[in-house]
Amino acid sequence: MAGIVSAVASLLTPDARPFTTFNFLVEIDVDGVSDMVCAAIFSDVDGLEMTMEPKTIKEGGRNTGPVHMAGQVAYGQLSLKRGMTANFDLWTWFEATSAPGGTGLRGSADITVYSGDGNEQVQFSLTGCLPVKLRAPALNAKDGLIAIEEMSLLYESLTLKAPGFNLSGALASLL
Repeated sequence: MAGIVSAVASLLTPDARPFTTFNFLVEIDVDGVSDMVCAAIFSDVDGLEMTMEPKTIKEGGRNTGPVHMAGQVAYGQLSLKRGMTANFDLWTWFEATSAPGGTGLRGSADITVYSGDGNEQVQFSLTGCLPVKLRAPALNAKDGLIAIEEMSLLYESLTLKAPGFNLSGALASLL
């Protein structure tokens, strides 16, 4: 019970920041295409996920149940929807990746979530990004920017970077 009271009290302090998800920036870097393939705002980012496939071992003589071991981690497919960009670098990257003889040019991406006052709340970093879908929006003569209706990326790893959090320091304190 004390843990619940403590958690609620920490949320009610004046310096507590709720993690809102309405203000974020997507930056994609691909060597060989551009220094910054994408520094865009998308209205929807989905697919930041990790799933572990546990290994179950049934030991002889252990009647209390099986032993569960950590298994391989699988990552989701990132879906970026309704974005605006000022260049054609995303299209160039997709074409370079899918060209005959192409080796699947991979990139890295950072998705930074900002608070309502513009402070960074959290950053998701993805590596080994591979574009698998790129869809243009309906063409409209009234719009003057290059729009991306939907882009999907596969990625090989996902890490979370909280502001002021040092992972190596946290791991060293545990050991």
